[in-house]
Amino acid sequence: MENILGTNLDRIVILAYFAVVMGFGAYFGKYSKTTSDYFFGGRRFAWWLITISIVATGIGSHSFVKYSTKAYQYGFSSTMTYMNDWFFMPLFLFGWLPIIYYMKLGSIPEYFEKRFSREARYIATFMILMYMIGYIAIQFLTLATALYKIYGIPLMLTVVLIAIATTIYMHFGGQTSVIFTDLIQGFILIFAGLLLFTLGLNFLVENTSYASGLKALWDNLKPAEKLPLANFNSPPDFNFVGIFWQDGIAGSIGFLFLNQGLIMRFMAARSVNEGRKAAAFNVLVILPISAIVVSNAGWIGKAISNSVPGALPIDLAPNDVFVSVANLITSPGVFGFIIAALCAALMSTSDTLVNASSSVIINDIYRPLTKNKSSDEEQLRLARLASVVVKVIAVCLVPFFNSFESIYEAHGWFHSTFTPPLVVGVFLGIFWKRFTSTAVIATFILGAFLMILGQMYPSLISPFSHGIELRPGRGYSYIGALYNLFVCAGVGVIVTFFTKPNADKQLTGLTVFDVHKLKKIFKGSSINEATGKPVLVNFKVKDLGKDMVSFSKDDMKTINASKGDLVYIQDSRWWLGGLKSIHATFDDPHDENGVVYMSEVQRDSGMFIDNLPLKAEKEM
Repeated sequence: MENILGTNLDRIVILAYFAVVMGFGAYFGKYSKTTSDYFFGGRRFAWWLITISIVATGIGSHSFVKYSTKAYQYGFSSTMTYMNDWFFMPLFLFGWLPIIYYMKLGSIPEYFEKRFSREARYIATFMILMYMIGYIAIQFLTLATALYKIYGIPLMLTVVLIAIATTIYMHFGGQTSVIFTDLIQGFILIFAGLLLFTLGLNFLVENTSYASGLKALWDNLKPAEKLPLANFNSPPDFNFVGIFWQDGIAGSIGFLFLNQGLIMRFMAARSVNEGRKAAAFNVLVILPISAIVVSNAGWIGKAISNSVPGALPIDLAPNDVFVSVANLITSPGVFGFIIAALCAALMSTSDTLVNASSSVIINDIYRPLTKNKSSDEEQLRLARLASVVVKVIAVCLVPFFNSFESIYEAHGWFHSTFTPPLVVGVFLGIFWKRFTSTAVIATFILGAFLMILGQMYPSLISPFSHGIELRPGRGYSYIGALYNLFVCAGVGVIVTFFTKPNADKQLTGLTVFDVHKLKKIFKGSSINEATGKPVLVNFKVKDLGKDMVSFSKDDMKTINASKGDLVYIQDSRWWLGGLKSIHATFDDPHDENGVVYMSEVQRDSGMFIDNLPLKAEKEM
């Protein structure tokens, strides 16, 4: 292969990174002893761990490549898609999140059965699996495209090797491995992106007459490239209205409400409030930083092209912008580290989606078919096998996505095509009690049919075009999202008014109107909202029955808890983030202050260590 980038040192750094992550992830396999551990990490983690994991999940390898591409072509407006989550975050925090957590939903398709019908669940299962597996395929393609230019290995062989590497630690560790490898990879992503930005500014200073890299960057961008938002309806491949409907509505609602991988992150939090902290911090602090991290290579590249002629090829391919710019402005070894960050982005996103896909397969296909007759150990083995099958299918889909002009276009088409029926189904289900079971199935089937017609006959989409030019061979690639959302919502609303709604009692806890009841549903009895203080205790092994623990009368008074209340017990070392912890229920108190009685199973589940104090606090 011609024009292989990087040095042998860079290649060694990349391989070393893969080895470290695989070893680190496999280590945490000891924390995945049940399917609950494998899929949800035992619902034990602190908000800051969840936050970093969300960062690593949200910044996929495609993010670096696709946003660098658009930043190189159009400037600062490349970041606007990263701001879309702000619109829907309140609806997520106070509507969807408490529903999925307190109703103890194992998956998003399970919600469709509880809210609508078993048939709705089956269809949603198929569609969500298609969504997630396609997402994984795009991640594989993105990283393989980059590594192909570094190692010269054929694209599909690279894809296979990547799939094998990510399988090793995922196979053993499940959600706990995902979260703790993401802890490392999240920091690497942010640091590498900001490092690249710094090196790019230094390159501009060293190769131009400017004393300031920021001024060199600003002065060497065209006026249109300095705008924070894209033009309203032009060009046809990057415009405001298209981005709004494709990324802002179909994409953001899909990511926040339908991405099983993201949902499982929040389900791994120790409480709803911890999940809310993670989501809020991510939107308010991390997303603006992430927008800079994923786009800056394109900005730097454009400024270099305008100020240092010949430094970058004039005909630079869209998918090659990130790798080419990184290779130009970094030194040997550092370039390898930057590409390792690209690897981190892929692995953190794909491991999440693979774990989520196997969760859906077990929860929504296997368990209903077997009526939960198999053991948890058997289900855990099948979950690990399912994760391998998911990756094989994703690898097979890579050539299709490689047929698009760029990763950005492939990802945009994917969002526009696969999320609208699900977006309409879940959104109306949560926020409209009248929405019926028949209507959601019609949305899935008839809505999908109308979407296919729109792909075949672009003239159906033209009334929604907002003046965007029709591209030969590609149709209305952006505005197709609006058409798809419109026809799906139209079908759902029309069918709803001609069908009988479910009784209110069937919807308890499943719409935003019942959020105030969810804590009671979760606990199974009335809630003790009285404020107490955490206590430090040591443990003694004593079997009190399933999920029961016993504290002294004085300790329960300090916690302000009664028998039957819920308690969260964790290793007192805060920096573990809840890794060693359990949820339990208060039993009758005893007289031994500073001691909690728990079963051997609870001790082993929490991996508590003798003579190391535990911190206990009442839940809710």
